[in-house]
Amino acid sequence: MDRKAALALAMLSSFLTPFMASSIAIALPSISDEFSMSTVEYGWVATSYLLAAAAFLVPFGRIADIKGRKRVFIIGMWVFAIASIACALAPSSAMLIASRFLQGFGGAMVFGTSIAILTSVYPPNERGKVIGLSTSVVYIGLSAGPVLGGLLTVWLGWRSIFLVLLPGVFAIIWIGTAWLKGEWAEARSERFDMVGSTIYVASLTAVIVGIMMLPRFEGAVILVAGVLGVAAFVFWELRAPSPVLNMSLFRRNRSFAFSNLAALINYSATYAVAFLMGLYLVTFRDFGEGEAGMILVSQTIIMAAFSPIAGKLSDVVEPQIVASVGMGATTVGLLLLSFVEQDTDLWVIVVDLMILGFGFGLFSSPNTNAIMSSVDRKQYGVASATVGTMRLIGQVMSTGIATLFLSIYIGDIEITPDVGPQFMEAFEVAFGVFAVLCFFGVLASLARGKIR
Repeated sequence: MDRKAALALAMLSSFLTPFMASSIAIALPSISDEFSMSTVEYGWVATSYLLAAAAFLVPFGRIADIKGRKRVFIIGMWVFAIASIACALAPSSAMLIASRFLQGFGGAMVFGTSIAILTSVYPPNERGKVIGLSTSVVYIGLSAGPVLGGLLTVWLGWRSIFLVLLPGVFAIIWIGTAWLKGEWAEARSERFDMVGSTIYVASLTAVIVGIMMLPRFEGAVILVAGVLGVAAFVFWELRAPSPVLNMSLFRRNRSFAFSNLAALINYSATYAVAFLMGLYLVTFRDFGEGEAGMILVSQTIIMAAFSPIAGKLSDVVEPQIVASVGMGATTVGLLLLSFVEQDTDLWVIVVDLMILGFGFGLFSSPNTNAIMSSVDRKQYGVASATVGTMRLIGQVMSTGIATLFLSIYIGDIEITPDVGPQFMEAFEVAFGVFAVLCFFGVLASLARGKIR
């Protein structure tokens, strides 16, 4: 029963969070219109969630290893539910951003435990398959988000997006409480590193805030302070008797280190696709939110189709090979998008998105399988949290890079059709940078070595 319940929890929670992210991306123009948001505020609606999730993921992963993964997971779902209601009722952009931060705080508890629970109950020869299924549902959520999010925004308003998820959240809580009997706390006898966790949260927050404030001078100062804080965190963890993040995983475990680096680069290069394409299609190509969602879904349907195949393949073929091919295809897709212009034929854009989806579908589940298979059972929570952190930091960096180029070419003003030429310059440069990043991701993926 634990296996079925764990797979159900992982798949349902894997749907909810990406659905939220992609549906918000398509609804952002409507949210911006209601609150008359600036470019920076526009970026923070998406990033505040990622900031909280990234900053707290590793500490919650460690707490889950010590106190129990199911307990932390269920608490996280309750926090996510409360924050979703607060988002739906937000009277201003500031309150919406704050509620999104709380949503990310709850999401950190979920991200840090769902894959760890799945890995705890399934044997090594079946992990790639179930991780592939879970990852496929992520892409189904990403696929449904733009379509349903666009339709909900048109018919019921953007606030309905936060409420439509609540039945699913409560179903997850019920399954976890009634059917999942295990607790999985293999590090129960170890202590929680509060000092290291505090340094980690403060430093990562400063790094993310600094990235989002660039190119302003204050942003550079905060970013440098955050980087110094990360160095202090590493120094502390190397000497801590019970570290929140065991640095030996990076120093002595080649597969773990390079697989996480590949994940960081991949998400840094791909997450802002929906962000930029949503703006491009709705604001500058005059598509409705629902129509734009149908166009963007071409990418995520391909992701969902190939992710289970790639996951199962990584149980018998080295994940290094499958993931690297996927990263190469992603590089090609991003490079093609950098040549899109304001009058590019729609079929060309759809084909580009499908190539991108194919690459990402081949990369994600084999890469996660490689990470989870490279550590001991008592480190599953931290390993799951670490790959989740790489994903979230990558997503923040991707949004930050996109926002940076929008700020450089457009400025901190409301984005309207009048700034079309400036937007297209930012669009093309951003995708060119993403393609270069992804090329280096191919090298990181190849450098991980074999796990068998």
